[in-house]
Amino acid sequence: MLMGFKKGNARELFIRSPHNPIITYQDIPSACNSVFNPGATMFGDETLLLLRVEDLEGRSYLTVARSRDGETDWRIENKPLLFPGDPGHPEEGFGCEDPRITWVEELGKWVIAYTAYSRFGAGVALASTTDFETVEKTGLILAPSNKDAALFPRRIKDKWWLLHRPVAGEQEHIWLTCSYDMVHWGCPKVILEERGGPWWDGIRIGAGPPPIETSEGWLLLYHGVKSFPSGPAYRMGMALLDLEEPWKVISRVPHWVLGPHEPYEFMGDVPNVVFANGAVVRNGEVWLYYGAADFCVCLAKAPLDLLLEVALEAKSKR
Repeated sequence: MLMGFKKGNARELFIRSPHNPIITYQDIPSACNSVFNPGATMFGDETLLLLRVEDLEGRSYLTVARSRDGETDWRIENKPLLFPGDPGHPEEGFGCEDPRITWVEELGKWVIAYTAYSRFGAGVALASTTDFETVEKTGLILAPSNKDAALFPRRIKDKWWLLHRPVAGEQEHIWLTCSYDMVHWGCPKVILEERGGPWWDGIRIGAGPPPIETSEGWLLLYHGVKSFPSGPAYRMGMALLDLEEPWKVISRVPHWVLGPHEPYEFMGDVPNVVFANGAVVRNGEVWLYYGAADFCVCLAKAPLDLLLEVALEAKSKR
């Protein structure tokens, strides 16, 4: 049994970094309220995070942080990469939030899916970069109300595929949409549903980091929400999607795999929250970068083989 993991004990799947929180508002060069929910990728021999920083006015912008070991000694840029106020993009008037970063080999660049927030609501926008110093904005691709977009890293059946989470009444499921040009998207399908009732992912779910391609399928880490009398709890779960037909769910792990238990996950602007939209694979481990309590950035790690073992066990029980 790897890492002392006990079947059914979700808390032991991911091991938290002893350096947590790895980035706080005190590390940001300019005055701010909080830093959380980073996108993540490898850039050369360094880990690069695209941090969501909330300024003292209440709006969010996205700024780059780099580290050689992916855990300590973060170098944070003074100038944001994506920020509200661009007159050409009024859909971002209230902020740029919760980025997911996908390296697209075919295009030779990174594509950033993020939430563009304005008085019109929260929608999905795309931008791309080759150097994380400048960006080319596609703009809004999915109208409000829509969030939690994560792009697959390659074409499947000649099309690009994107996970997202529209709001329909009080229903918030994970959907899949496709495109030939990354501008015009269609053919929406629901692939994972909120489960309702007492389940940990009962009232809302949304994609986490971009899906990780493995020999067994696309490994999807996603967040789920359960309502308590004191408020909601955000946790991370896991599913496995078919490699060539990603609308087909191979398995869905019934329990959460990382949830709030530490003080820094309970105390913040939104207590009781673990929310991840960034991950990298290093030396066979998934390094999951997450926002804790909408206030600081943390890291937890798990062997990729272990995650697949748990996901495939869930398949056998379907």
